[in-house]
Amino acid sequence: MYNLVQHKHLSIEKWQTYSQSQQILMISNEMNRALNALKSGHFRDAGMSYERAMELTDLTVEDERWESGIRELLRFREVLSELYLENDIQLAEQANKVLLTLNVMAWNLLQAGNSSGE
Repeated sequence: MYNLVQHKHLSIEKWQTYSQSQQILMISNEMNRALNALKSGHFRDAGMSYERAMELTDLTVEDERWESGIRELLRFREVLSELYLENDIQLAEQANKVLLTLNVMAWNLLQAGNSSGE
């Protein structure tokens, strides 16, 4: 694992104390920040959010609990790299939805939160 730039306070050991759903939701939070920045035309801020999402994804890949989902996480990481280079709002929204499907609890928590706000 390389030295973290955006999350200097975070270690793999600390990251592994979070549940898988918490990990996914934290990555998704960075994706939402990137989407909000893109929609506002703040492309630099979106790039920084993608960088943070990539770091958190890298930490997640290192977590042995994700062994069965490693291929999907690595593909998501590839998409993040593409998003970093291209400011594609639709792709970012799709990638975030796919990310959330990697953990049923994270998906259900988010769906419950969305339905209570209606």
